[in-house]
Amino acid sequence: MAANNIVWHDASISKEERQVRNSYPSYVLWFTGLSGSGKSTLANALARYLYESSIQTYVLDGDNIRHGLNKDLGFTDQDRKENIRRIGEVSKLFVDSGQIVITAFISPFREDRQQVKEILAENEFFEVYVKCSIDECEIRDPKGLYKKARNNEIKHFTGIDSPYEEPETPAITVDTEHQTIEQSVLQIVQFLRERNLILS
Repeated sequence: MAANNIVWHDASISKEERQVRNSYPSYVLWFTGLSGSGKSTLANALARYLYESSIQTYVLDGDNIRHGLNKDLGFTDQDRKENIRRIGEVSKLFVDSGQIVITAFISPFREDRQQVKEILAENEFFEVYVKCSIDECEIRDPKGLYKKARNNEIKHFTGIDSPYEEPETPAITVDTEHQTIEQSVLQIVQFLRERNLILS
């Protein structure tokens, strides 16, 4: 039930003022892809690259968020939707604070990703499809999750017994099956430069 008697309190420092101070806009780079596709590794490599260029970012990682904010959620379709809804709201707060947010979540459903996009302003949400076939992800299986899913030890696992809906029109597609993390980082950086989302 929604709480009553709540009034929005405007901040004394606007998002636009923070962006001017930073000399770059704030927005969300929403990494989506299968488990094992390299989302978290790529997100952190990009964050490090931008940090070395004096650009402030923050990575919101799926597993890390489930240790705290979303530790009460499971992996049913309903819980996955709530997981993404909460992350969308947190991402919006970071954007309001002037930060570039890099999220690394499977976020399997197009509708949920679209809803996050809709709560942000124009040019504040960029969907990054971290593309990697399920066969390759299953070979990698860095956390042993595919093996557990195949053994019926994990239910509702994306790509096995729960669907993954590929982005139809992502801002950028990064093929981590056929290129290195370093190449993928440079591809994203080039995308950001071309759209004046970073200046360095």
